[in-house]
Amino acid sequence: MIFFLCAVIAVLLLMNIWQYVSRRTWNRHVEEISNSMMEIIEHQTAEKVLLQTDQPAVQHLLIQINRLLDYNQKVIADYARTKDSLKKMISNMSHDLKTPLTVILGYAEKLNHDESVTEEERKQIILRLNGKVNSLVELLNQFFDLVKIESEDYEIPLSKISLNEICRQSVLEFYELLTSHGLRVELDIPERPLYILGNEQALHRILSNLISNSIRYGSDGGVFGLTLREEGESVAVDVWDRGKGITEIHQDRVFERLYTLDDARNPQFQGSGLGLSISKRLTEAMKGSIQLSSTPFEKTTFTCMFKQVSY
Repeated sequence: MIFFLCAVIAVLLLMNIWQYVSRRTWNRHVEEISNSMMEIIEHQTAEKVLLQTDQPAVQHLLIQINRLLDYNQKVIADYARTKDSLKKMISNMSHDLKTPLTVILGYAEKLNHDESVTEEERKQIILRLNGKVNSLVELLNQFFDLVKIESEDYEIPLSKISLNEICRQSVLEFYELLTSHGLRVELDIPERPLYILGNEQALHRILSNLISNSIRYGSDGGVFGLTLREEGESVAVDVWDRGKGITEIHQDRVFERLYTLDDARNPQFQGSGLGLSISKRLTEAMKGSIQLSSTPFEKTTFTCMFKQVSY
């Protein structure tokens, strides 16, 4: 009986010692984790909490902490990119608003204070003033459209549509403008309907932006083209011209909000820097992609790619 009691006491003693050691080990691990996290937070580093342990609970805790740290780094990086993008957007937007507003103010002051203005000159100034105001309204509308498109809750209804007729209609709407700029129009649209899941209004907006872009920057090439083609399981729309094109240094940035080429500040080029951004967001909203390839004075092509549907 005494032997049995001694054995029980020994087991209880061992259990207490094991619990004491485990508790000290756990406390040490928690302290080390806490200190590591404090260092990471204070110095805002991208390090992870590293700790050698054979305790499953601590291992699981470390995994979750490091996942949280990864997510936190992603949030910080996204915030920094958004902040930088917002600064650039405000700077560009201020420039694009300041220029027409300055011109409008100049016209208004001339009408109000220059008594030597003839009736014919007054009519011309009012006509130019009206044009500048309309341009400014269009710029603001495009800006608000882009803000709406980029909002998280923005969705467009998708349905099965044929790209063939939409491409023909879009070019037809611009045909007179294309020919008035001396552009020869080349279309390559197959007779067999090519279907995608898309939105007709959004596609017209995309093609209108791309065609306008070709007229604005590609007229010196003398030709405008639109090609509709199959590529594997996808359908591609190529809008191309043979104008001065876009140099490689600009090609990665043309889809950014309010990004314009240097000569877009010339009154001859009325680009707002929003059209291609809107086209990109609308294309992505339809599960598609858009890309640019350009060799100046050879061929500049904007390609919209969508998954083809046959059902």
